[in-house]
Amino acid sequence: MGRRTEVRQVDETVALTPDELAARKRRNVWIALAVAAFIVLVFAITLTQMQAAVLDRPL
Repeated sequence: MGRRTEVRQVDETVALTPDELAARKRRNVWIALAVAAFIVLVFAITLTQMQAAVLDRPL
């Protein structure tokens, strides 16, 4: 009737080669740079919108 699934503990770890470790590091650096660029973009847009709102107010 029902399916039985077995859950097994796996204690094996994958040993990465130096090339794979270097590729992982490169990917992580590019991801970090992309996140930082996104944060700077959002900050710049926010400042621009706030500055426009300040200049638009009645004196």
